[in-house]
Amino acid sequence: MEREQLQHESTLVVTVGPSSAFHDDVRAAIRGLQADEDIDSPPTICFESYDDLLSTFTPRTLDLIEAVRRDRPASINETARVVDRDVKNVHEELTRLARLGIVYFVDEAQRKRPVVWFDELRIDLPFERDGSDTAAAPS
Repeated sequence: MEREQLQHESTLVVTVGPSSAFHDDVRAAIRGLQADEDIDSPPTICFESYDDLLSTFTPRTLDLIEAVRRDRPASINETARVVDRDVKNVHEELTRLARLGIVYFVDEAQRKRPVVWFDELRIDLPFERDGSDTAAAPS
């Protein structure tokens, strides 16, 4: 999604699943767009494993995302001051988040201002249904 489109979104959905299922969903959305259908699904990031999800969204990372969203720091240096962390580590983490599309940077003069474009981060963890499970739900 382009930055201009992201600015109109308010939710980022994060999920875990096989990349083939995610690619199928993306292909279906593209076909819908080509047919001029309205697509009403929020931007989604799909991780292939819980480990990948949890290594990305650690408590420190969530604090960083929240600080950028709340305080709107003007630069990476200012972001590091806001979260009271080393500039190099904050830069590396923000760069990784930018590669994933979770944040983006706006170049202003000699600074890069990090931007979190969503108001809500929703993590969906669908569990596979075991077809052989016939046990009744507890009452």
